Amino acid sequence: MWFAGPARRRPQAGRPAALKLGFHLEPGMRVGLYGGSFNPAHQGHAHVAETARRRLGLDRVIWLVSPQNPLKASAETLPLKDRMAGARGVARGRAMVVSDAETRTGSQYTIDTLRALRARFPRVHFVWIMGADSLADFHRWRGWTQIMAEVPVAVVSRPWISLKSRFSPAARRFAHARLAPQQAKLLPDVTPPRWVFLTGPLNFQSSTALRERMRQGGG
Repeated sequence: MWFAGPARRRPQAGRPAALKLGFHLEPGMRVGLYGGSFNPAHQGHAHVAETARRRLGLDRVIWLVSPQNPLKASAETLPLKDRMAGARGVARGRAMVVSDAETRTGSQYTIDTLRALRARFPRVHFVWIMGADSLADFHRWRGWTQIMAEVPVAVVSRPWISLKSRFSPAARRFAHARLAPQQAKLLPDVTPPRWVFLTGPLNFQSSTALRERMRQGGG
């Protein structure tokens, strides 16, 4: 079994691709970082990204398409170019940016990605965005407590999992750092650890269901 643990600091200065991330951010911007396999991307992902953008007052949401989730089997993961194309198909609007920054920086874990982006854009106000399904398993991520200390976190409700996620190890560990939903627009400017749980209308699409339909020839 794979266990979460502290993450080592990994310098990225020796990777030329890390200097060309494919997007530019201005100092003072409020930017959401939305990471995932997007295997495949669907309207549920777009719902999470748009909910966070609107409720937090973000200037940009960057979809960080993972080269390979360490917690998922590579055999079930579509090629990166296909997942990037799928994400671009649902991430509509100028505020949504689909990026392969994790591949460019060589980051395997979220904590490495966050440190690389914060070093590259030190005056940008970053927020990590996740669905409630990710919060339920967040304690399995490498360096999860370090992630909470690195940037504020916004969690958006998802069907069937929201109640479980609110009582997850991560939610209990950082219960003292949770903001009320009406304080959501303060999140990008606060000092971590701070997080908020955003509820609202639910989108019931899931990558698991879509992959099953694809296996059965349903498109």
